[in-house]
Amino acid sequence: MTQKMNKKYTSTKIACYTGYFVQAIINNLAPLFYVVFQDEFGINYTKISWLIMINFVTQLVVDILSVKVIAKLGYRVSIVLAHVFSAVGLFLLGNLPRAMDNHYLGLIIPIIIYATGSGLIEVLVSPIVEGLPLENKSGEMSLLHSFYCWGQMSVVLITTIAIRFVGSENWVYAPMLWAVIPFINMFAFMRVPIFPPVPEGKDEMKVGELFKNKTFLLLCVLMLCSGASELTMSQWASTFAEKSLGVDKLTGDLLGPCLFALLMASARVAFGLLGDKIDIRKVLTFSAVLCVAAYLTVTLSPSPILAFVGCGLCGLSVATMWPGVFSFAAKLFPRGGTALFAMLAVFGDFGCAFGPWLAGIVSDNVRASSISLDPLKAGILTLVILPVTMIVTLRIISRKRA
Repeated sequence: MTQKMNKKYTSTKIACYTGYFVQAIINNLAPLFYVVFQDEFGINYTKISWLIMINFVTQLVVDILSVKVIAKLGYRVSIVLAHVFSAVGLFLLGNLPRAMDNHYLGLIIPIIIYATGSGLIEVLVSPIVEGLPLENKSGEMSLLHSFYCWGQMSVVLITTIAIRFVGSENWVYAPMLWAVIPFINMFAFMRVPIFPPVPEGKDEMKVGELFKNKTFLLLCVLMLCSGASELTMSQWASTFAEKSLGVDKLTGDLLGPCLFALLMASARVAFGLLGDKIDIRKVLTFSAVLCVAAYLTVTLSPSPILAFVGCGLCGLSVATMWPGVFSFAAKLFPRGGTALFAMLAVFGDFGCAFGPWLAGIVSDNVRASSISLDPLKAGILTLVILPVTMIVTLRIISRKRA
């Protein structure tokens, strides 16, 4: 009987792992084509920054609205709908930009659609795993989030190599093919067992109740910094390698976003194995310090090789941030439930939108000025303030809990 139940739990975990894989496709496929978008549609850094902003602001809005939507529809219907939006959005990304006279609008529409799916996935998948009757919840959460990294690495590798052989003019087929994965996983979530994140008999905390707690507000700051620190580098790494370091697309993607994703995934798996055996606050502090060093190495190093090393170190440093804050919050607020994960996702997604957007805006302003700095390096360097803020916030939490 126990083995049979474990198999049921395994099927749920696999569906959730694939859900984060889908989110990785959504957040990391378009950045591989930013240079293509610039060449084919005449889009500058600022317009690309707005595409990134639209993606994550849409996810942020979905995070805010999701609490009531999930309460009304239930977890199963909501997660199935998330995959429907994801599949449709990816399919349209390969069709609308060239089909519409306004190519930029043809990019915006599918981004909004698949971002809706991604936002729901972010809010739903973590509490679904949290609700499973499993031990070592911190480890399980980190292992779950590692599949975002494996997804990112797979998207970069497969897409970049495929484009190398078929030509960048055929980029439109990539999103349509990647849409198959959310389409298939949609059927998996129709069948797997799903448990409520808060056991029956216990009332979940309300959103207002959470925001009255100062510790929760500090956790929100950590989530914002985590999202911005991770996504600024992952969203701009491919373009940075081609434009600032002057390498070809295949080499740049393998040594940039791919190395970033590989080290991030490896660190999350390691954290998943250690789980509750380590102090999450110390891990988060070390991660933030390493992130500062990584950003400085990427932007200030005169050597392209060292810049790529810094990109990899950044992936290693941000690995435990998002899942670590989630796990830390779940321990501090055991009645948090859907509201806890949704509101943390709001601030995480705001960071995901704000960080890359600010880097792009600064880059265009530097390029338009007389300052003799590499535009993208200057834009990315600006965001070093975020892991620094994370270090300070963790110190405040430590003192508060002491």
